[in-house]
Amino acid sequence: MSVIAKSRLSRFALGIAESETLKMAQMARDLRAKGHDVISLSLGEPDFDTPVHIKKAAMQALEDGYTKYTPVQGLPELTKAIAEKFKRENNLDYAVNQIVVSTGAKQTIANVALSLLEEGDECIIFTPYWVSYEVIVKMTGATPVYVKAGIDQDFKVTAQQVSDAITDRTKMVLFSSPCNPTGSVFSKEELKAIADVLAPHEDIFIVSDEIYEHINFTGERHTSIGSFPGVKDRTITVNGFAKGFSMTGWRLGYMGAPKWLADACNRIQGQFTSGAASFSQKAGAFALDADLEPTHKMRDTFLKRRDMMIRLLSAIPGLKVNHPQGAFYLFPDVSAYFGKTDGTTVIKNADDFADYIMLNAFVGLVSGSAFGDDNCVRISYAASDAQLKEAVKRIGEAVVKLK
Repeated sequence: MSVIAKSRLSRFALGIAESETLKMAQMARDLRAKGHDVISLSLGEPDFDTPVHIKKAAMQALEDGYTKYTPVQGLPELTKAIAEKFKRENNLDYAVNQIVVSTGAKQTIANVALSLLEEGDECIIFTPYWVSYEVIVKMTGATPVYVKAGIDQDFKVTAQQVSDAITDRTKMVLFSSPCNPTGSVFSKEELKAIADVLAPHEDIFIVSDEIYEHINFTGERHTSIGSFPGVKDRTITVNGFAKGFSMTGWRLGYMGAPKWLADACNRIQGQFTSGAASFSQKAGAFALDADLEPTHKMRDTFLKRRDMMIRLLSAIPGLKVNHPQGAFYLFPDVSAYFGKTDGTTVIKNADDFADYIMLNAFVGLVSGSAFGDDNCVRISYAASDAQLKEAVKRIGEAVVKLK
C-alpha cells in the first residue's frame, strides 16, 4: 500500500489485520493457478449442500412474492419460530420482541457490541476465540481481555479464570460453545460454574455464540448459559443457520436478548443493513420447524471424520491433538516443530508452520495466531474422507523433513 493510500485511511481500517483465513484462501488460489493440487482445510464451512426441503421453501417464497424489504427485526413468522425454538430446544424464554434477525451471527455480535461497549469498557474473551471477536470489540473502543486455556485444558477456561479476570471495567463476556476454532464444548456443569461467578455482577453481560449447537458429539442436550436463572436476564444468545443447516451463503443469523438491548440492536442494524433477505428468512422459518434429520446426518458424518482425523494426526510425531466434542475443527499444538528447519525454512511459530505446509504439502491450514493461540493451527475436516486422508499424508511427509 502506498504512503498516500495509508494517509487517507482511518486508524481503524489500518489497524485491521488481513484475515488469516482469506490469506490462506488466496495462497491456495495462487498455487492452483500454477498447477498445484491444493487441498484446503482452512474454511469454516460445511461441505454439504443446503437440505432440499429448505431450498424448496426459499423457491416457494420467491414464487409467493417474497422479494421485498423486510422489517429490520425480522419477518414475524421467523421471529416467532426462533422464540419457539429457543423455548423448545434451549429452555430460553425470549418473547418475539426480544428477537432480532440479522445477516449472520457476525452482524449480530457486532450489533450487540456496538450497543453495549465503549471506550473504557473491558470485554472478557475466552481464548482461543473466533477471529472476529477481537476486531469487533476493538471497533467499539473497548479493550479485549483474553482469558486463555491451552490444549491441556481442552481449550476451556475455568470459572476461576473468569473470576480472576473481572474488574470494575468489565462490561461483557464473549465466548462460543461448541467453539470455533477448537471444537471444545462446555458441559452443563462448567457453564453453571461460570454463570455462578457472573451472577452477582449485575453490570456484566454474557454473549453466548451457539451457532455450532447442532454439531455436538457429546450425546447430551446442548446447554445454553442463558438457561441458568442467575444470568438469564443478562445473556444474549446468538445463533444462526450457517453451520447446522449448511446455509452459509444465505446470510442469516439471530439473537435473543433483553428487550431494551434488542431495541438498540434493531436501531443500529437499521442504519447498516436493515432486514435480512426475505426469501432467506422464509426458508429459515421453515428450517426451524422442519425435521432435523438432515442436520443429524451431517453431524454424524462430522463425528466419523473427527475420529478418523484424530487417529491419523496423532500418528504424526510432534503433533499434539485433543479430543473435541463439537463443530468440525481440530486445533493441534504444533509447537514441537518450532525452531526446526528443512534447510531452507525455519519454523519460528504457527504462522510459519501453516505457510510451510501450504507451500510444501499444498494443504491449507489456518495459523492459531488468528485465534489467539500461537502454538496451534486450525484444521477443518469439512471435506471428503479421501481429501482428508491425502491431506494428512502430505502433512506427515512434509514435517518429517523438519530437523
